[in-house]
Amino acid sequence: MKTFKQKSLYAALAGVTALGVTSAAQAVNVNPDGLGQVLIYPYYTVRDKVANAPFSTLLTVVNSQASAKAVKVRFLEGKNSQEVLDFNLFLSAKDVWTAAILQTADGAGVGSFDASCTIPTVGSTQASPVIHDFVNVLLDDAVGDDSLDRTREGYAEIIEMGTIAAGSATETAVTHKAGVPPCTASALTDAAVQAAIRAPSGGLFGDLTLINVNAGEDYTADAVALDNFRNAGTYDSPGDIHPDLTQVNPPTSVVVANNAFYQSNWGNPIDAISALFMHDHVYNTFILDSGTKSGTDWVLTFPTKRYYYDADGVVSYLFQRNIDSNGGCDDVGITTYDREETSATPQVGFSPQRPGKANTLCWEANVLTFNASQVLGSTNNRNVASTYQNGWADLSFVLAPGTRGATGSYAHSLGSFSTTVTPVGGTTTGVDVSYIGLPVIGFALESYNNGTLGTPGNLVQSQYGGNFLHKGTRSIIPFGAP
Repeated sequence: MKTFKQKSLYAALAGVTALGVTSAAQAVNVNPDGLGQVLIYPYYTVRDKVANAPFSTLLTVVNSQASAKAVKVRFLEGKNSQEVLDFNLFLSAKDVWTAAILQTADGAGVGSFDASCTIPTVGSTQASPVIHDFVNVLLDDAVGDDSLDRTREGYAEIIEMGTIAAGSATETAVTHKAGVPPCTASALTDAAVQAAIRAPSGGLFGDLTLINVNAGEDYTADAVALDNFRNAGTYDSPGDIHPDLTQVNPPTSVVVANNAFYQSNWGNPIDAISALFMHDHVYNTFILDSGTKSGTDWVLTFPTKRYYYDADGVVSYLFQRNIDSNGGCDDVGITTYDREETSATPQVGFSPQRPGKANTLCWEANVLTFNASQVLGSTNNRNVASTYQNGWADLSFVLAPGTRGATGSYAHSLGSFSTTVTPVGGTTTGVDVSYIGLPVIGFALESYNNGTLGTPGNLVQSQYGGNFLHKGTRSIIPFGAP
């Protein structure tokens, strides 16, 4: 039955063109195989877990295609997603680029030993990499902090601008010879690259490693890959804020949920990206076992949140509240379960609490820490006070029907008035729908500390850790339904 459903669904994905909507081959989607034109790295950090034990974040991107590419690399801080650094990167065919985000005296910066061409230059052949400091030029004190310290945690994007024409001077300049590309300046001018740029072909994949040498910990996570993001190549100059996620073209999303295929057209292009990540519930496990001194943190990042706020921090729709010194806070609910099906719905102890308000998530890259275990040492954290040592939790983004946001629009709801729905084995129909919840990505980290290995007087301190992608549900309902 499962095989039949999968084949039926794939057939629907390949062939829906009904009611005048864009074909599925031209609609942006999350590629389940991890390859795409856009990579979103859910979290980076260089915070100290404890004194003198900072994390470093190692980032990798791979070009699996047989053609060279130009991509934009962008780092965003975690409170309200202000850009702290970007640059253009050129990947030759089958190339890999690596970099490290490291703690600096006041904030964070990025360095690389990789020889791939970048504008401005990021790579280094020196014994120690040159660190390019993240900047706080775009940060303001709307959230009570405009310091470089804010740059120490956030997330990253890599967006393909296009492939490079075979045989062009630009392709020659970015292609490795004996391990090093020539990076010829005349072939990497804006005019030269624009003349050589072609349609993007996708095939990018990436990952990150959160490593803490002094604490003896290491965690990994894959980048989320968006495919069919754009159907034409455009080269944006180094220093240009584009491309960004609003430039999806066409603004059409494809989501598979509830044994059906949903293809939606959107008036606001960023809604096409948000639709891909909309969840009404997020599930994952937690371990707080005293015997292994376990701890658990959940990373919850809203990669499109910044696009729903204006320069004054006023929200337009989808998200619930305007930005103030506490951030732009959205009400959430949580239920915790132990391993024997016992449940609790505590006042979670999110901190700081908004007077008279429910539990909230307020930042764009949030860390939910259980029993203040602070696996990541995040300052963008909320605490869940669990009475259970081990179990799982259900984090809900569902609000009471009709709940309005700060500007009067429905909160935690994204409406499309141009959607086709194709049930598995069924007939395609057109319908107006609401995507319920919030656009979220992330993972859980669980740490273990074992100080009992070895013999008395010669114990070996051992640290272990694991990471787990969030699971969840999607609610896509007819518009106007309760």
